[in-house]
Amino acid sequence: MRWIRYSLNNETNYGLLDENDRVTKINGSPLTEYELSTEKYQLSDLKLEVPIIPKTFYCVGLNYIAHIGAEGLSIPTRPEIGYRANNALIAHQEEVLMPADATAIQYEGELVVVIGKTVKNISRQEASQCIFGYTMGNDVSERNWQKQDRTFWRSKNSDTFKPMGPWIATDVALGEMQTTVAVNDVITTQFNTADMLFGIDEFISETSRYITLHAGDVIWMGTDGNSPNLQHNDRVDISLTGLGTLSNRFIKMTAE
Repeated sequence: MRWIRYSLNNETNYGLLDENDRVTKINGSPLTEYELSTEKYQLSDLKLEVPIIPKTFYCVGLNYIAHIGAEGLSIPTRPEIGYRANNALIAHQEEVLMPADATAIQYEGELVVVIGKTVKNISRQEASQCIFGYTMGNDVSERNWQKQDRTFWRSKNSDTFKPMGPWIATDVALGEMQTTVAVNDVITTQFNTADMLFGIDEFISETSRYITLHAGDVIWMGTDGNSPNLQHNDRVDISLTGLGTLSNRFIKMTAE
């Protein structure tokens, strides 16, 4: 199943997307209770929104060996997780706005896990039972600010720095998944999505030892490789096998 969140006529709803790009509106929430309505639309007639607004937005910082090496950092010995800000979320095909004083904007193509039910202190073996589905994210970063700001408050969380979407898929083959990133239609990064230092189950279990995970929370699972510095009007397409493509254009802002 593919779940979307969309707007039409100034109203935002959830819908189910079929293989013919037809959307059936639902009444209710995919995370609780819902029923199918009789209203159907063509996907091209709808404005896609961020597929879910999380209660808490988690993000894995270092989870692929090549990316850790490119950043010149030490390899973690245990799964550790950080936070990102909801204000940074934007949808598929919305614009990433690069602040006028930003000098090193880079992409990070990531698998995103959507939690489907409230859990606490869950085992690795049980962790998959609390996953609702998967989507994609672009963890945009300003690398020079990242070196300067101890909390990453602007380098990771500036407005528009977290594209996510275009939808949530409930059935994917993680073991066969590849992450591919293209800038202006030229592939710049490609890696096996499952080649993580610590897996999804490990992160869910470790996090839940200390923090209650709630339905609708998202966990961004990190990236591999490295990115060029992006320029004004660059378009970044992040594709994950079985999930589709998240596409956003980067626009440089002018100084006020």
